[in-house]
Amino acid sequence: MADRRRISVTINGDTYEREVETRLLLSDFIRHECELTGTHVGCEHGVCGACTILLDGLTARSCLMLAVQADGHELLTIEGIAPNEEELHPLQQAFMDNHGLQCGYCTPGMLTTLLEFLRDNPDPTEQEVRIAISGNLCRCTGYQGIVDAALDAAGRLRAEAGA
Repeated sequence: MADRRRISVTINGDTYEREVETRLLLSDFIRHECELTGTHVGCEHGVCGACTILLDGLTARSCLMLAVQADGHELLTIEGIAPNEEELHPLQQAFMDNHGLQCGYCTPGMLTTLLEFLRDNPDPTEQEVRIAISGNLCRCTGYQGIVDAALDAAGRLRAEAGA
């Protein structure tokens, strides 16, 4: 019989309590136990960045963590980025306006990566954005739309903070 443990994880403000196998990946917990399928699983080796979430405000590859490691922690996934169901976060809106997505597979990881980056660097250069997203692979866009969206979002967030 597999070793199991009861965990409690807050995801996007909601608490999820489950008994899980100790070997269950956090990405699988998020997708299958919590039914939050916006977090994508690509390479399952932490290379592509599709599974990136925020763990206590810091980016983490959910395919490289076990669910039991997240016990007692707070996670933010793509489903929790928008302020409500009627409006998008400025970063999401900037991705739409600047063609920062095509197939959308990398988008959840790109957005969570950029949330942390823009929080810590509100006025980045294009080169700084490129470095920030260098751990996230996109096979569709060529990255220019993503970079443009990040720079646009930075301006929107600065304007919002100044308001």
